[in-house]
Amino acid sequence: MAVYLMKSYPVSTTRACKVIDLPKSMFYYQSSKDDQPVIDKLNELVSMRVNHKAGQDKLYERIRSEGIPWNYKRVRRVYLAMGLKHRQRTKRRLPKREKQPLTVPIGRNMSWSMDFMHDSLFNKRRFRVFNVIDDCNRQALMIEADFSFPSHGVVRMLERAIREYGIPMKIRVDNGPEFTCSVFVNWCAQRDILIQYIQPGRPMQNAYIERFNRTFRQDVLDAYIFEDLYQFREITEEWLEDYNHHRPHESLNNLPPLKYQST
Repeated sequence: MAVYLMKSYPVSTTRACKVIDLPKSMFYYQSSKDDQPVIDKLNELVSMRVNHKAGQDKLYERIRSEGIPWNYKRVRRVYLAMGLKHRQRTKRRLPKREKQPLTVPIGRNMSWSMDFMHDSLFNKRRFRVFNVIDDCNRQALMIEADFSFPSHGVVRMLERAIREYGIPMKIRVDNGPEFTCSVFVNWCAQRDILIQYIQPGRPMQNAYIERFNRTFRQDVLDAYIFEDLYQFREITEEWLEDYNHHRPHESLNNLPPLKYQST
């Protein structure tokens, strides 16, 4: 900073140090330590394939095993200055999920299933698809696409679905961050909606929405190359109309969802 002031303004060294409250002796101080051997050794170790993920402690033990007498603090100081510290990724811990039987509800709005899908546009930009179905008659209540779906967006979409179809008694979801965050959990609690989480790594416990996702991917996502989300929504709206009103469903006695509902 002092050097910057001296280069930018016609001030003396004494004046520059006084402005930034830096002792003049520190300005002229030069460390007598030569860390180049430490830098070279660390670069040598991390360049080895077996060490590319090694942390400071492992590297220090390797240095000591070679008989080099550098102390721990010196190695650590140089290690941090070189930016070699790896960011630790902590595993998200979930509460224990009990296996719940996949039953067929006897009425609408007794149970909804929800899930996300992913795809990309023609320009390779990724987008997400949010699907909601009623487990009773497999009716597709909502298919929404966007480039991101934060928890507030999920709640906003569900508010719209509730205005059109009513409030469900239960929602079955996986353990995605959008469904385990406080925003979604509190929103469901305020409306007395039970959240039924499936066990991690067991997508077939959410079989109704998984089967719907497969059909939607075959008929829409894998069948078209989308220029933008407007084209996706236009094609999806047409497909959704056919799926709910005309497409036979084997588990519904070969009736479409809305005709099965009225029988």
